[in-house]
Amino acid sequence: MRKVAGLILAAALTLAPMAAGADGLWDVSVTLHAKNWIDLTHPFDADIPHWKGFDPMTRKVVYDYEKDGFRAEMFCHVGQWGTHLDPPAHFHKGARTADKIPITQMLLPLAVIDVHRQAAKNPDFVLTPEDVKAWEAKHGAIPEGAFVAMRTDWSKRWPDQDAMQNVDAQGTAHYPGWTLGALKYLYEVRHITATGHETTDTDPGLATTKDDYSLEAYILGIDHYQIELLANLDQVPETGALVSVTWPAIKDGTGFPARVFAILP
Repeated sequence: MRKVAGLILAAALTLAPMAAGADGLWDVSVTLHAKNWIDLTHPFDADIPHWKGFDPMTRKVVYDYEKDGFRAEMFCHVGQWGTHLDPPAHFHKGARTADKIPITQMLLPLAVIDVHRQAAKNPDFVLTPEDVKAWEAKHGAIPEGAFVAMRTDWSKRWPDQDAMQNVDAQGTAHYPGWTLGALKYLYEVRHITATGHETTDTDPGLATTKDDYSLEAYILGIDHYQIELLANLDQVPETGALVSVTWPAIKDGTGFPARVFAILP
């Protein structure tokens, strides 16, 4: 019996590499790591561009190398800090929280709608259904389940809070945003998973100045998530890339900093 068991074990060890290779995922990993990876996340610190109603983050060393042999820090910041996740519960009580969004929604096809030239000419630019359909006329239909990012190059104003908010002498903010029509087309016709942008808000500055966040409320209200304050979209092609969007599974969390990166075709 001992001899038979030994033969079975030897056979299993011999076949293990073949079984792993047959599955294909290790080969996929090799393929992906040969690609170019782009970080779409801003590093965050104590005071970075943020929504007008938030206080800066605080950071405190509670254990340090010389005294304790290691360093540990305590960070205090709002959930919507830096490049961050907005889950449905951010706006809607009882809706899905950060820990309830499945991990299958964290690796997605990435479509980048490039409107940076329009935003450079008009800081109040808003992305319309016509802009989305123009993208599709060039690249084909946006795939179901995709993550759609709007490239405005607004992130190049980082880390200047005043430049990001772009408030005039009358107190009106001027920065680009989405339109309800474009979002409805993407979510209700193309059935995408999520959207993202480089500004602090989904809604354009002209709307947020009046505390109008109806576009963000729409996305979260139909049980989808979004990512705000993306970076480096100018380094990503409009079509063909994958995006990884991750965040801690904070229980009942209504928002948290995210780590987002693209794998280029």
